[in-house]
Amino acid sequence: MAPLTGAQIVARSLRGLGVTVIFGIVGIPVVEIAEEAINRGIKFIGFRNEQAAGYAASAYGYLTGRPGVCLVVGGPGILHAVPGVGNSTVNAFPFLLLAGSSETHLIAKGAFQELDAISFLTPHTKLALRPPSLDAIPEAIENAYRTAWYGRPGPSFIDLPADIIQATLSSPVDLPSTSPLPTPPKPSADEPTLFKVAQLLKTARSPLIVIGKGAAYGCASESITSLVSQTQIPFLSTPMGKGVLPDSHPLNAASARSTALKEADLVLLLGARLNWILHFGSPPKWSPRAKFVQIDIDPNTLGANAADPALAIHGDLATVIPQLQSHLSTWRYNQDSSSYTADLLAAKERNLATAAKRASDTTIPMTHSAALSAIERTLYALSPPDEGNIVYVSEGANTMDISRSIFPVSHPRRRLDAGTHATMGVGMGYAIAAYVAYNGLGSQPGEAAVGVGGVDGGGSRKRKHKKIVCIEGDSAFGFSAMEVETMARYGMDVLIFVINNGGVYHGDADDVQHWDALQQSTLFPSNHETGEANPGLRSTSLSFGTQYEGLA
Repeated sequence: MAPLTGAQIVARSLRGLGVTVIFGIVGIPVVEIAEEAINRGIKFIGFRNEQAAGYAASAYGYLTGRPGVCLVVGGPGILHAVPGVGNSTVNAFPFLLLAGSSETHLIAKGAFQELDAISFLTPHTKLALRPPSLDAIPEAIENAYRTAWYGRPGPSFIDLPADIIQATLSSPVDLPSTSPLPTPPKPSADEPTLFKVAQLLKTARSPLIVIGKGAAYGCASESITSLVSQTQIPFLSTPMGKGVLPDSHPLNAASARSTALKEADLVLLLGARLNWILHFGSPPKWSPRAKFVQIDIDPNTLGANAADPALAIHGDLATVIPQLQSHLSTWRYNQDSSSYTADLLAAKERNLATAAKRASDTTIPMTHSAALSAIERTLYALSPPDEGNIVYVSEGANTMDISRSIFPVSHPRRRLDAGTHATMGVGMGYAIAAYVAYNGLGSQPGEAAVGVGGVDGGGSRKRKHKKIVCIEGDSAFGFSAMEVETMARYGMDVLIFVINNGGVYHGDADDVQHWDALQQSTLFPSNHETGEANPGLRSTSLSFGTQYEGLA
């Protein structure tokens, strides 16, 4: 058997695990790994910034259900990729970060891009390790990959010194190999707790189901659809839980969200956490009498904030929900048992009327609601939500919040946003990840390429090409706008809308003359010694009328 370099062993190990795409930025010494990966049929997506590459890899892990892989240089490359690590941790996305480092004999000597990455990342990852030798590389990569994937998904890290990458194993006959891992174990629930939860549901006057992005990641759509159909309990989705059940479902209480939260007395949380997105389960948003039942793959989140630990269920949603249904038997929520259902319907009618009025606003400059509604009507006509052929990526303050209720989603994992950390700058990386996950590379608008990705299957079957649509605030777009060049380089037909209001949250002016005057007051202030209010540009200001389309 021919000798193998460390770079070749890394590439071979990744390929053996089934990795088909790597996101990142190369440099010395990791460029050798990227080249060997390409030689073995792994696609390498080269970014303009490690931050966007890390976001892309983490989102790819969420979309495909297997760890996304990111490759960067050591030192500053790792520092730039840390946001991807944090994003993976907070959102529970499976993510494997590989990075180069200086030669082992130069540690603590001020070597090129030297950083003690193991010490730095150990507190922030599920596993951080450095293979001590060439023959230890396959096991190290497999351990890190499995750890990122199994249990609560999250980040793992492997440090690869230059002398390991560039060394040669002259006799690799006994070198361990890797192979695709089985899917993670799916824990089930204990029957006494399920019985207790079923009894609470049966006696609830105003029950509510909350669907989180954990349900989308856990492929629990079929089970949850069956549960809602059987019980007729109203439901809400968190921003990235949208699409597990279609937004058009008659029991969707999203348009009456405030009423549902205030009146619900028994809340079933499916892959959702009682964090800031759900107001911690606390009054005044929620009723003080509400009881919360959590079902989650992560035991550390159970019983947090207002949730009752005695009603917490650690388990896989697609496994536990059928168990719960067996305890509920033929029970169905009686919608006439209280005013709850009528209150939801009344609130929904009021709120939809208000939304329609905002959408028809003819004010110039356009409002967020009017602009986004015009985009939605056009996209709806081109590709109805039931077809599931549009994947939305949204970030920004007002842009993301308002668009969430305007663009309907009917399939899981068709909407990505700033997530649990409300992270600005994820948009372009997420869009690239979605494109690769759903379409692969080298696809035409009619069909998706085969062999890369895995969201909707693969093998020899052709998949319908998905249109990736980014709804971007102008401030959020600026974080990763250069990745438009990455999209162009790899032939990705991503559609980007920038809602340009000239500022963070809002702009300072409605016309260029007013903005110019504010700029002059900023550049040449006359009151810098008096302490009086300066009429110039505020801290939220961006340039007026920037033509972002020029990037494309």
